[in-house]
Amino acid sequence: MSTELAAIVGKPWKKPPFVQRPWLRWALMIGFAAYLVAAFLTIDVNWSRVYEGLERGKQFVLAFTSPDFTSRSGDIWDGMLESVIMTVAASVVGIAISIPIALGAARNIAPLPIYLICRSIIAVSRALQEIIVAILLVAIFGFGPLAGFLTLSFATIGFLSKLLAEDIESMDRVQAEAIKASGAKWSQWINYGVQPQVMPRLIGLSMYRIDINFRESAILGLVGAGGIGATLNTAFDRYEYDTAAAILLIIIGVVMALEYLSGIIRERVQ
Repeated sequence: MSTELAAIVGKPWKKPPFVQRPWLRWALMIGFAAYLVAAFLTIDVNWSRVYEGLERGKQFVLAFTSPDFTSRSGDIWDGMLESVIMTVAASVVGIAISIPIALGAARNIAPLPIYLICRSIIAVSRALQEIIVAILLVAIFGFGPLAGFLTLSFATIGFLSKLLAEDIESMDRVQAEAIKASGAKWSQWINYGVQPQVMPRLIGLSMYRIDINFRESAILGLVGAGGIGATLNTAFDRYEYDTAAAILLIIIGVVMALEYLSGIIRERVQ
């Protein structure tokens, strides 16, 4: 910009700093750097174990260049089939239970006592992490896919009910009230006034939860809840990194396929 033009239009706009006072800005930056250094110094690092771990990590990364799909193909297939069955069954059951709980947890359509009960169910489900629930259920029902199925169903209820209830609370009230004003019963009001507005969101969330449940099934197997995670854990215990790499590649492929399928379904529904 020429000097004459700058004199006419004035100084160019410059984004103001987040902290206006320079001394306070520098004090915060120095304090944050000091905190990072202090936090790093509190970490007890065993460098000999780090060195040994780097060597195993190198072997694991190199295993992805030659994944072994054949040596333990039977175990991989059985574990994958168990994960798929567990995922689909848990998702169907979890979604079926989530819908009435979401209706009860939406303040704009549910009376206060039902709202509080349903919100309490959602809070309990969301408060417990899947691994903790899986460990508890494995202790109760023993090793196997039943514990994984119950864990994923329980987690699906908390996830889907909360998001669906929020979607119901933010729906267009005019459309719903028009159905109610026509003399429709409660079930007809839900079916024609509420359901059309939240159905695309419900389908999208359901597909996303299926994706999550499949990935979680690989983690739950590490604590004995069945699925492909048990096969993956065995491969790691035996240092069969090429088999572990094959399992991880299959999991990535299935998740990518689910993501692609989810996109197609959401596009057609909307």
